[in-house]
Amino acid sequence: VPQLGPQLPPRLTQQPWHLLYSTGRDGFSLRTLYRSGARPDSPALLLIRDTEAQAFGAFSASAIRSSSGFYGTGETFLFSFCPELKVFRWTGRNDFFVKGDVNLLMVGGGSGRFGLWLDGDLHHGGSQPCETFDNETLSHREEFCVQDLEMWGL
Repeated sequence: VPQLGPQLPPRLTQQPWHLLYSTGRDGFSLRTLYRSGARPDSPALLLIRDTEAQAFGAFSASAIRSSSGFYGTGETFLFSFCPELKVFRWTGRNDFFVKGDVNLLMVGGGSGRFGLWLDGDLHHGGSQPCETFDNETLSHREEFCVQDLEMWGL
């Protein structure tokens, strides 16, 4: 979280972040992650470590929640720490920021590819270059297994 601070919108840099959800504490469940969310207008930081010890995630300007369509703003971004911090910001090509239901959470998209996706039990996920963020694959592989996942909010 400290390394990501300078990448966040200026209005959020002095705010205290709180751990809302952790697989180590709360178990592996997308439903539980949605229930752990903060206020609807509160931003969320998703941090993931896969079983190959790669760290990456997403920032959403609004709470991570179940939805019938995409939501979010151009402040949303993806990031990875392999080996140093890389941030992938909105390209302006589409507004496929965040979408989720009980079976799948997606961040970024276009042409059938998602910048980051997680399945309903939060055990498996994937990352591909997508139009929303023009990102690199966040993990070493396009599909990965989740070791730890945390969601932080204000």
